[in-house]
Amino acid sequence: MDRNTQRQRKAVGMSQRLADRFAACREAGRTAFVGFVTAGFPNLADTVPAMLEMEKNGADVIELGVPFSDPMADGSVIEAASVVSIKNGFKYHMVVDYVKEARAQGLTVPVLLMGYYNSFLAAGIDATCKDCAAAGVDGFIIVDLPCEEGWRVMAPTAAAHNLSLV
Repeated sequence: MDRNTQRQRKAVGMSQRLADRFAACREAGRTAFVGFVTAGFPNLADTVPAMLEMEKNGADVIELGVPFSDPMADGSVIEAASVVSIKNGFKYHMVVDYVKEARAQGLTVPVLLMGYYNSFLAAGIDATCKDCAAAGVDGFIIVDLPCEEGWRVMAPTAAAHNLSLV
């Protein structure tokens, strides 16, 4: 591993909420339960209640799927949920609003946005990270972002906002 890669990896951290949750699971001698829900599915109004119910029923971390029109790394179930969400009128900014609302209603577990790089890039990397941090997002799982590109482009900005890049 070259020096530049080592520096980049040191710059990438883990959100405190996510680190604390994983530490608590380790202390309890169990693996973390990570639940997934597609934003805006089955209806736009169902996302926040679904997130709250996931926490209530034991989710340690929530992956909130960002619907995308051209998925290439999702299975048929997530792809179908994204199609329904988009037909419902889902827009990217809603995913940040859902997290903000869930936090306002008492959600405490870490939330990771799972989606495709184009969604975050189109919104602007700096703006995405700033808005997500302010809303209570803990990080990102970006399924089509190559590691090398992630370390160079997304990771430093995410780390500057205390967001994880998983």
